[in-house]
Parts: sequence; C-alpha cells; structure tokens
Amino acid sequence: MSRLKQLFEQKSENILNIYCTAGYPALNSTIPVMKALQESGADIIELGIPYSDPLADGETIQNSSVVALRNGMTIAGLFEQLQTMRTRISIPVILMGNINPVLLYGFERFCKDAATVGVDGLIIPDLPPYEFEITYKTVVEKYGLDFIFLVTPETSEERVRRLDALSSGFLYAVSSSSTTGRDKDFSAVEKYLERLKSYQLKNPILVGFGIKDHETFSRAARHSNGAIIGSAFIKALEGQADVAAVSRNFVKAVLN
Repeated sequence: MSRLKQLFEQKSENILNIYCTAGYPALNSTIPVMKALQESGADIIELGIPYSDPLADGETIQNSSVVALRNGMTIAGLFEQLQTMRTRISIPVILMGNINPVLLYGFERFCKDAATVGVDGLIIPDLPPYEFEITYKTVVEKYGLDFIFLVTPETSEERVRRLDALSSGFLYAVSSSSTTGRDKDFSAVEKYLERLKSYQLKNPILVGFGIKDHETFSRAARHSNGAIIGSAFIKALEGQADVAAVSRNFVKAVLN
C-alpha cells in the first residue's frame, strides 16, 4: 500500500501538505526543512523541483526557484540529496515540477530514481491527461508512484471525473484560476469545494493556492480532506538561517 493511501486511511481530515522548493533557501537546506516539517506535524511534503519557466507559480515561488537554481540545484542533485531520506523521513513525499526538465532527464529514469529514493508520488501540471494515459501511465505504475492531477473551478464535471479516474493518492483542487500566493474569495472557494464533494470522487481532495495560515487552512479543510500551503511557507523561509526553527514554528502556527 502506498504511503499516501495509508495516510488517508488513517486520517481523512485536516491533512496538511507543505510545499517547499528543493535547494531553497540554501542548496543543502532541503532535508533539514523536510525533517522539521515532519517533526512539527505536517502530513505530506510536496517538494518542488526548481525550474526557470514555471507554469502557475506566483512571484514568491518563482523567486525561490531562481535562488535554488543559482544555488546549483538540479534533478540529479536532488536525487542525490534524497538518497538517505527514508532513514529520517517517514511521511509521504511528492515531487512537483514541470515536464520539460523531467523529459530532459528521461521520464523512466526520473520515475525509477524517484522510487529508488522513496518518493511516493508526482505532480506534473503541464503533462496533459491524454499523453499521460497513452504514454506515461504505465511507467508511473511500473515504479509504484502515485500521480496527482489538478482541477480548477472552471474544470467541467466530466473532466473532473476523468482526472479523478487517472489520479491516485489525491486530487489537487486549485482554489481559483490564478497563480500561487494570491488571496482568494473564500466564500467562492467553499462553494467550489462543496460542488467537488457532491461528485463523490474516488480520491481524497486537497486544496491549494491561497492557503496561507490557520484560518484559511481551517476553512479549506472544513470542505475537503485538507490543504496545501506553499507561498506563505516560502516567504517564512526567506532570509532565514535557522530553517528548522522557522519550519517548526510555521507548521505549529497553522495547526494551532
């Protein structure tokens, strides 16, 4: 059973997924940040692979990618850092990134290396579902990885059901059609989440984009299985030397 499936069988609500950019704020801060997130109560870690041409990332996450790339982070370097991850990290870890660098690295090589170091799933927002189903799904399944698709308020019910069928682990509900890190009209977000819930989908739903603190996490989690926080955490790390303390304080503030 995958770590994500096991997590959702044990805990169906208030799941906290924290996004962090690999190699940010320092090249070797990835594992210390992950360890502190786990110790302070995060349920899932979403590890962003820095890329120079991001898809839906707002200014904060874009800047963290620039810093991480300048620090020297690469896909090969990330897998090297994650080689002994499972001696210290037991919660699910998901890699999120764009398809171009993954294709450059080699899709099967990427999945194999991810599985070898103990990664549980992948989020590649610009990999279209048709290409995934025809070409890449068997490779992902071969290495026992979950694959998570994103849906937005504008996604039709038919497409939501298709993406839910193709996903495993959970379905990523983007709270609104904008980039990461923007404030949202939470009344509209709550109506959207209630609509998704009415579809009775096979996967749990985690909400991302615009979730930043205890209040927004609690409101999102009331209408879903939990939420994903990225930009607010990246902002908290900016310019900080003690990344472990910052990570612990951030998670505690969100959960309490």
